[in-house]
Amino acid sequence: MPKIVDHDERRREVLSAARRVIVRDGLDAATTRAIAKEAGYSNGVLAHYFADKDEILLSALRQSHQRIRERLTRKVDGVTGLAALRELLLDNLPLDAERTQETRLEVSFWSRSLASERLAEVQRAEAAELRDAVRHLLGEARAAGELTADENLDDLAEYLLALVDGLSLHLLLYPGRLTRVDLERHLLIALDRLR
Repeated sequence: MPKIVDHDERRREVLSAARRVIVRDGLDAATTRAIAKEAGYSNGVLAHYFADKDEILLSALRQSHQRIRERLTRKVDGVTGLAALRELLLDNLPLDAERTQETRLEVSFWSRSLASERLAEVQRAEAAELRDAVRHLLGEARAAGELTADENLDDLAEYLLALVDGLSLHLLLYPGRLTRVDLERHLLIALDRLR
């Protein structure tokens, strides 16, 4: 009797393997051969599910973003304004092993996005979605009287996202200079200044 294959599960396994290779060895090392070996499959299996390496990488990035969105949705369920903004921004910092891996994955794609318009489009769309969420929560906070700063909300959203990106990058690049506690403290100071 032929083996029944769960194609969705196999696809997820390949993408998880791609993420592990990227996070552990870097984007350049994420060849189809390395990904197939990590997943325990042949290159032929990868070719059955993905057109090429770029599709695997792009799919791995999208899958990571989807997992982050689902986690954030759970975290901010029933929370609004500055409390929800705090949760959203803290969740985007590498404060634990899972989020550190997500940040390493994300940062790995930044330079490749500069050379690939297809990847850059995905990055821009995903970043715009996050920016819109931050801007929306800032608007909620202002409407609720939680936000006393008179600054333009678009500017505040850019500032907060740049702070998250900068802190995240600094922790990855200079682990002896900043700790996870420092990251959280710097972000909370910035949010306190908005009150």
